[in-house]
Amino acid sequence: MKAKYLFAAVAAAFTMGCACVSCDVDQDPDTYLSEIKVSTSYVSLDVVGGSAKVEITANADWYLQNVPSWLTIDPMEGKAGKQVLTFSAEQTYDGRSAEVLLTLADSVTTQRINVIQGLSVVSSVTCAEVLAGPDSKTYQVTGVVTAIANLTPYGNFYLNDGTGEIYIYGTADKDGKTKNGALESYGIGVGDKVTVQGPKTTYNGTVELVDVSVIKIVKSLVKIEEGGSNAFDANGGDFLVRLGVSGDGVSISIADEAKSWLSISDIEKTDSTTNVTFHVAENTAESSRTATIEFTSASGSSSSTVSATVSQQGLMGTLTNPFTVEQAIAYCQTLTAASANDFYVKGKVSRIVNEFGSKYGNGTFWMSDNGTYSGSEDNKTPGATDFEAYQVYWFDNQPWVEGNAQVAVGDEVVICGKLTNYKGTSETSGKNAYVYSVNGVRTDANGLGSAVSPFTVAGVKAAIDGGVADSVYVQGIVSKVVNAFGTKYGNGTFWISADGTYAGSEDNKTPGETDFEAYQVYWLNNKAWTEADAQIEVGDKVVLRGLVTKYNTTYETSSKKAYVYSVEK
Repeated sequence: MKAKYLFAAVAAAFTMGCACVSCDVDQDPDTYLSEIKVSTSYVSLDVVGGSAKVEITANADWYLQNVPSWLTIDPMEGKAGKQVLTFSAEQTYDGRSAEVLLTLADSVTTQRINVIQGLSVVSSVTCAEVLAGPDSKTYQVTGVVTAIANLTPYGNFYLNDGTGEIYIYGTADKDGKTKNGALESYGIGVGDKVTVQGPKTTYNGTVELVDVSVIKIVKSLVKIEEGGSNAFDANGGDFLVRLGVSGDGVSISIADEAKSWLSISDIEKTDSTTNVTFHVAENTAESSRTATIEFTSASGSSSSTVSATVSQQGLMGTLTNPFTVEQAIAYCQTLTAASANDFYVKGKVSRIVNEFGSKYGNGTFWMSDNGTYSGSEDNKTPGATDFEAYQVYWFDNQPWVEGNAQVAVGDEVVICGKLTNYKGTSETSGKNAYVYSVNGVRTDANGLGSAVSPFTVAGVKAAIDGGVADSVYVQGIVSKVVNAFGTKYGNGTFWISADGTYAGSEDNKTPGETDFEAYQVYWLNNKAWTEADAQIEVGDKVVLRGLVTKYNTTYETSSKKAYVYSVEK
């Protein structure tokens, strides 16, 4: 330890006394080896970066060893005779030093050259100061371990001091070795207060101290042995947090905003643990909620605090938060009879079992999240991702009548009604559900956006306003050509309307209420237009296929995401 402080003192004196190696200084004995002579055996570089020169005289070929990555020396080897070496380094935020070895190639004669850049001073800072500070600087910080990411061999964990949280990537053992199980050997755990020192880096946006040295450990007076993280659905339930307490008891703190739904139902103390049971009430709101529970134990003037978390989903299956098909299946598998309440389920039609008909006024089809049916060909044995819309009625819970449209495979549908589990099949309860919407619309008066029932202009606008996200079919009559199809981009732009009349402005920037823009659409079969293809003309009856959107006030196809499905001259 004394030698360490002595070297620092010498280095400091050298740095203050001489800013460059060209100054006259007393040479140490090593400078005048008979085989190698150097103008100085000490090199000092400025912390902001720079270079210094050393003249050497060797009686044989020579080379350099033990050169650290932060130091550049030119040249690294040479012939007998005189040579000037240039020592260079970039800016550093901390002091650093190295001992470079100048060795003759044909002997064991070695000249040592000591290089120092700045003084090594590491001050204690907060996590917030680490987060705001520059990379490559070495910091010392004290905080509480909030989570262990990797116990062994690396020793990665999160450290929080109340001002912020940083990631510790790699912990060195007492011999300075990393990837050696240091974290485990130190016995560091969640809740412990530790002081570490190491250089900062930023990796993919995460601030890290890398390969830190452990300076001090204060063991936590309370540890969570079980139940640190808890998650519930809207139904709620109970969970247990098992604590190891070495202080004088433990206090429990629940945030005021969580006390309406999170409560303590039981506390049991044993010789080695304190077991606390919490109750999570049913969540009748659609939004999810979270809470942090703090456990504090004290002994004398010392105290420790650890935290457990609990999260709860919001109410699902509502109009604004409908079940996905996967969620609906999971819910149905918990049922032993039809649900008491109506639920909304959103998915894509994957197979038609029975088309809608006027005899019973309903229809049956399968749904999945991606529009793929994975069940048996006879429709009797569903796959794990299949949900059956069984004997559902039409819009507004009304019987289907002749003249109404049919749903088609690929349509995005929302159904509403009671759900059930029939011999393992997740489905709607027969004649107790209906189609709420198809492709974002709640009426088939203007089409459903399918190949068999394309949207009219009015229908596609309603679908866009309803949030339709998938490709749809739109029909209309070309009312104005903006950019004819061409080979340069392979697409074209034109307006359509129900009757072929364009009601917008002449500069095409302000559409009328009856206008829809086919914007940069490709040709038939979603192919780039060629000279051999026909050209679009006013009066053509077209069906478009693709994604649709609203740009400012203009309803249109998404750029280069749609094509002409069919055209009738």
